[in-house]
Amino acid sequence: MKNEEVNFEQAFERLEEILEKMNASELSLNQSLSCYEEANSLIQTCEQQLKSAEKKVQALIKNRNQEIQLDDDRRPQLETFQTENEKGTPAI
Repeated sequence: MKNEEVNFEQAFERLEEILEKMNASELSLNQSLSCYEEANSLIQTCEQQLKSAEKKVQALIKNRNQEIQLDDDRRPQLETFQTENEKGTPAI
């Protein structure tokens, strides 16, 4: 299963499985590297999905007292959202 096809919950569950394997210290070096590579890819997938969800929430909150602005597909219209790190401001 490719990471693009995995939802957040599945990716997070797989990350937990990988962590358990790696903490058990029963893997060879090659197996550990393979697990690390898979975990890294899953982390990126989770981050992308979280950023997307955050954008949706921000758009909904911003328009809470007004009508929700919808795009052509009748989904909430999203705006560009930058985290504090992306803006160059130190994160707390």
